[in-house]
Amino acid sequence: MTAPSQPPVVRVAAVGDIHLGPDCRGLLKPAFSVLPDCADLLLLAGDLTRHGTAEEAVVVSEEVREAGVPVVAVLGNHDYHSGQEAELERVLEAAGVTVLEGTAAVLSVAGHKVGVAGTKGFCGGFMGASAGEFGEPEMKAFVRTTRRSADRLAGALGDLSAAGCAVRIALTHFSPVPDTLAGEPLQIYPFLGSYLLAEAIDSAGADLAVHGHAHLGTEHGMTAGGVRVRNVAQPVIGRAFTLYRLPLDGHPVPRESSRHRTVT
Repeated sequence: MTAPSQPPVVRVAAVGDIHLGPDCRGLLKPAFSVLPDCADLLLLAGDLTRHGTAEEAVVVSEEVREAGVPVVAVLGNHDYHSGQEAELERVLEAAGVTVLEGTAAVLSVAGHKVGVAGTKGFCGGFMGASAGEFGEPEMKAFVRTTRRSADRLAGALGDLSAAGCAVRIALTHFSPVPDTLAGEPLQIYPFLGSYLLAEAIDSAGADLAVHGHAHLGTEHGMTAGGVRVRNVAQPVIGRAFTLYRLPLDGHPVPRESSRHRTVT
């Protein structure tokens, strides 16, 4: 008897907050070298560097240059610290990394279109305890920064729908939900993410949302609309990357054991 065929899947490797510096050369390259054996793409969820310098970006680029799978990234707050974010993007893209900011990328996996929409995101807090566009210009500008980011994320996800993507992934640095912040001090939740990102994800639709930033947080969460959210900050996942398997044809994917901990 012929064994039933398994539904096609996209294998998504993801990590954030790797915070590489000049003393980290070669640190992640051995782990990334096995990606072609277990993953179809690698997502980097921001804070790739410590202080956002071009020198640090070169280290990151050397780690991923020969990954053997498409690499898609967003920048994080650390990557903006030195005001060299444009140079970081240039260095990473020269190494073959697709850097997103309110934009999307479409990849081909097993004959299917897999889309990633990305933005850094920003702060503001969550329903019931969030900042509003009221009062001083500084406060209005603070919240509008997040709203613009969320609006662009929704637009990028919409572009992926129009492109006919079988799988759509939202990639951010800041968190869209409070679930994945559990373990962080409650006082700093407003600085770790915003519900506006979750509203954008739910309004446009996605199969998975991936973020970093919250080092003391929790891996698993979900938006109000039922989109799975995963915090892949390296201190949370405790490894070079983690893997998620998403169905490409609408069928559920069985759980499997993996040395990189496969999560569905």
